[in-house]
Amino acid sequence: MPSVRAERPGASALLGWLTDPEAPRLCLVTEAPGLLPWLAAQGSRAGGRRRAARVLVPLSGQTALGAAWAVAGRLGVVAGSAGDLVRVLATTETGRVPRTVLLLSGLHAAAEPVRIAEMVRDLASLGRVRVVVEVRADSAEYAVLSAGRVAVVEAGGGGGGGGGVEGSVPLVPDLSDPVAVCAGDPVAVTTGYVLDDEPHGGLRAAWLRAGQALCAARSPAERALGLLAVLGDGADPRLRPALESAAASAPWRVRWSRVVGDVAPPWPGAVAALAAQGGTLLAADLGGVVRVFSSGDARALGRLDHAVSGRVMALAPAPDGTVLLLDERGRLHTVRGREARAPYLERLTEAVAATLTRHPGTALAAISGSVVVGDRLGSVHAFGLTGLHQAALHSGRVTAVGAVESETPFVCSGGADGTVRLWTPGRDPLPDALVSRGSPVVSLHAAETPFGAFVAVAWADGGVELHDVESRTRLAFRPGPAVRAVAVTADRGLVVGMDEAVVCLERR
Repeated sequence: MPSVRAERPGASALLGWLTDPEAPRLCLVTEAPGLLPWLAAQGSRAGGRRRAARVLVPLSGQTALGAAWAVAGRLGVVAGSAGDLVRVLATTETGRVPRTVLLLSGLHAAAEPVRIAEMVRDLASLGRVRVVVEVRADSAEYAVLSAGRVAVVEAGGGGGGGGGVEGSVPLVPDLSDPVAVCAGDPVAVTTGYVLDDEPHGGLRAAWLRAGQALCAARSPAERALGLLAVLGDGADPRLRPALESAAASAPWRVRWSRVVGDVAPPWPGAVAALAAQGGTLLAADLGGVVRVFSSGDARALGRLDHAVSGRVMALAPAPDGTVLLLDERGRLHTVRGREARAPYLERLTEAVAATLTRHPGTALAAISGSVVVGDRLGSVHAFGLTGLHQAALHSGRVTAVGAVESETPFVCSGGADGTVRLWTPGRDPLPDALVSRGSPVVSLHAAETPFGAFVAVAWADGGVELHDVESRTRLAFRPGPAVRAVAVTADRGLVVGMDEAVVCLERR
């Protein structure tokens, strides 16, 4: 890579744009070999003052979809398309975005330069992130990018028309061969599938569904596992055993998966909330329907009969068979089981429901004799037979809570602040978080199993972890699509619910 000095005209102008708060959010750099990689390598601090993070995304060989996945991953969000990336960044609060400068190098060498330019133009128009693009001045993509308010740095780095360092584009593997696909360069595989409409036995649909995670995966085994998790039941029957063999060294095994379009057994619908109750799972879809199915093999077992209108935000099965629901307004609803409830439990539930009509909840869990509720101010409330216990556990909204029935019952909670905290009602919360990352928690579930207590957590950046509470060890998984809900089964299985798939994993 050519060396670039700060006193070079292109570097000086670009650094000036970075430090000007009134400058356009989009900067076009022409004839600048090595300038953007140099800028990315300059570190994040200057004179004790923290700079905005500089994220380099090479565009050589990329389609608009691949570029959207790459940018989304670096910004800590999940996007299924270029348009989805723009929508997510426009509507999602994430602390990483406003502090980031995207450095997009080699647009002229992309597989779809004009479509990427359109995505970049829309990203910059949001005003939430600053973008630098290395582009040729005489190109169609330059015309797209320069149509609005932009800064232009003519670096004059030579190279006869410029545009940066030409990256060698890897060959596209046989797109019908699962082993070759998993071992191939993910940018080349993505480009191959985007430009080729053939289904390739079902591999294409699976890759395009989980591609953001597959492109970021560190090994062929992880890619094979990710493909297995979203492979439809109409796929070529030879694919599954080949992928299972390729995924043999991954830490997870797919117990079962159900994908949109599956018929045997059918896909249970998009998942908005999940809960485990013995050997069954409850899954609420986006319309408020709660389906019941087997945690062992996803066989459909019926529906929950409830009168809640609109989306169900949380499901909390109680040990006596009652299921508590939290609706999108933060109100509590009760679906009674087959057995009669004890009068004291009825009074407790009625008291909690009355409280939530005045102070809506944001998260819900239940164990014997206790209902746990999170609120938008960061506090968790445990309503029990012995009184009310409360703790301020998070900065901002509580997004998920779980409760574990064990020798020492405890509550775990996740928040918009990205932390997961443990707390035993009646005691002080543990000073340190179980886990923390720079992305909001979107779902959490805790369960006592024959192997101990486990907590499953999902974040808005698409990451999922299963935590062993006693040993403080964790096992991670990233499915690719945005995760809406997670649950731990009685035998330590991890269930992950998404818009187009639900999958159950088990540890190897």
